[in-house]
Amino acid sequence: MIDYVTLAEKIKVWGEALGFVHVGICNIDLSLDETALQQWLKQGYHGEMQWMAAHGELRSRPDLLLPGTLRVISVSLPYLPYRSHISDSLANPDNAYVSRYALGRDYHKLMRQRLQKLGEQIKHYCETLSYRPFVDSAPLLERSLAAKAGLGWRGKHSLLLKETGSFFFLGELLVNMPLPVDQPVADLCGKCQACLQICPTQAIVEPYVVDARRCISYLTIEYDGIIPEALRPLIGNRIYGCDDCQLICPFNRQPDYTQEADFAPRHGLDKAELLALYEWDEATFLKRTEGSPIRRVGYAKWLRNITVALGNAAYDERIVQALKAHQQISPLLDNHIDWALARQEQHRTQAPEVTTRQARLLRQIALREL
Repeated sequence: MIDYVTLAEKIKVWGEALGFVHVGICNIDLSLDETALQQWLKQGYHGEMQWMAAHGELRSRPDLLLPGTLRVISVSLPYLPYRSHISDSLANPDNAYVSRYALGRDYHKLMRQRLQKLGEQIKHYCETLSYRPFVDSAPLLERSLAAKAGLGWRGKHSLLLKETGSFFFLGELLVNMPLPVDQPVADLCGKCQACLQICPTQAIVEPYVVDARRCISYLTIEYDGIIPEALRPLIGNRIYGCDDCQLICPFNRQPDYTQEADFAPRHGLDKAELLALYEWDEATFLKRTEGSPIRRVGYAKWLRNITVALGNAAYDERIVQALKAHQQISPLLDNHIDWALARQEQHRTQAPEVTTRQARLLRQIALREL
């Protein structure tokens, strides 16, 4: 006879030994989240991420991914490198800003391997175990599951949040055992709306709801097309993702920092100059993004994103020449280059303005360099 209470305690010890900072267990009832997801999709907030709609009910029903699933073991792993030059990147429009999660090695393989090891350890204890690990690799509402498992609460920016911040990855292990479940933690956001107010493109349309079509992370990573002109100036120098809603959050004043060497910045991406990155040819891009989540955007979108950032930078003849040197590579890129050249001409006589939102964010970061 299996003592599931004791086993649950062992699972948490084993998980922490594998490097996971938090391990929690929940049941698979996501009916309320399923309703919210359908409403979000109905509003078209998923943009061109058709896979979000295609998998529909599968996202909220883990037992369809692994028949017989009774519980989900959720884990978290911090990714924020200590002193990752955030203020230098955001304050200097000549530098590129890359979302902190993407500075080092791609987390998918690392976390999946550790979840696999956790499953194997449980299997030694319980031979009848059926399990399957997931790390952003299946249509699962992982934030909802993590919240049910007590790893944190859903912040108003829609990300999972705990008292030591939100800079962490999530992973899941689906299992067929009736383990005791953990209790959700209280939502401590209160009346704070800092994340809604700081979002450069106002993509957080209401607390807990993000319109991906306006989100800089979506526009620079998921979206393949022509970035709407009205949103380009608001993107600033963010060439891969955006962390503003996290950086402004009071709970990230003292975040958990990563202990994983693999998540340390590679190729100086935490303080790289836009023009230096724009000089990468496709072979260099593929070489330097090997094993990085950045590679998934591809070279064409990489150039597109940098082009927009160069258009937002202060006038520099070197920028003008670099933009012209990249003309006629593709119609997609030409569209953004024409815009960037016009912006550079505008900036030749008028320096780019720092928005109130950006100034507020930079002031907060200056008080506590992450």
